[in-house]
Amino acid sequence: MKPYNDFSEFLSRKFPCKVQKISINAGFTCPNRDGTKGRGGCTYCNNQSFSPGYGKPTKTISEQLKDGIDFFSHKYPEMKYLAYFQSYTNTYDSIEKLIRMYEEALAYPDVVGLIIGTRPDCMPDELLDYFAELNKKTFVLIEYGVESTLNKTLERVNRQHTWEESVEAIKKTAEKGILVGAHLILGLPGETDEDLLSHAEKLSELPLTTLKIHQLQIIRGTAMAKEYKLLPESFHLFELEEYVDLCVDFAERLHPDIYIERFASQSPKSLLIAPDWGLKNYELTGKVVKRFKERGTWQGRLYG
Repeated sequence: MKPYNDFSEFLSRKFPCKVQKISINAGFTCPNRDGTKGRGGCTYCNNQSFSPGYGKPTKTISEQLKDGIDFFSHKYPEMKYLAYFQSYTNTYDSIEKLIRMYEEALAYPDVVGLIIGTRPDCMPDELLDYFAELNKKTFVLIEYGVESTLNKTLERVNRQHTWEESVEAIKKTAEKGILVGAHLILGLPGETDEDLLSHAEKLSELPLTTLKIHQLQIIRGTAMAKEYKLLPESFHLFELEEYVDLCVDFAERLHPDIYIERFASQSPKSLLIAPDWGLKNYELTGKVVKRFKERGTWQGRLYG
């Protein structure tokens, strides 16, 4: 038994076979990139830092799924797949075009569901109704980029949405019977240790099924990289052991029923400025599990 509620355990309960996410870049943009709300995107964002090599926007969704499945299937021939619409805002287009893309993914052999990454201010009611109907037939998980529960932070990193909009979107989605995930960055500029732990408490009040957390990373080609170069004193980038302790502190305050999908993100070395811990994600997770055991604690121990 792990000392935290692991996402892999969630998948094993949902599916009778091993499943793997296949990331898709469907060529979307964001409302704070195209001028609808702003320009330049979130200050920390360079999509190349988390898009796998097989996901190319020049390829169709089916071609990307084929590449991804070919990559994994040689090791696990009986595996099934979840089409993960990951890059940018994957509900930000006409309803008709969006549905065509989702249906193309679901029609691909051995794809057994969808995970949709999006913003809390980009989920129109009509699309949410579509997901509610789709959810009756197949697996659907909507993953909202929350990033912080503090509006001052969201404004500083140019998110162009509020914490209140995140709360509303998560609640509306869950009320439709759809599984909801959230994404959070630990260590955004200006946030104190107390702020970081309060994120866990605020998220625990919401009907979330899954949560991704990861450390702030300074990525080449971003507005934040320029800010870091000019004002490095404005940032606190965690040392490895410090971050491991933070993950345990955070999880102790998190609702015990929320599944944690990851504790860290690993960006390509060619793009990463800092912090460079020299670890794979699974190695960091191993350190977190070890720290849980050393401290004799578990997810939710301090919840409520």
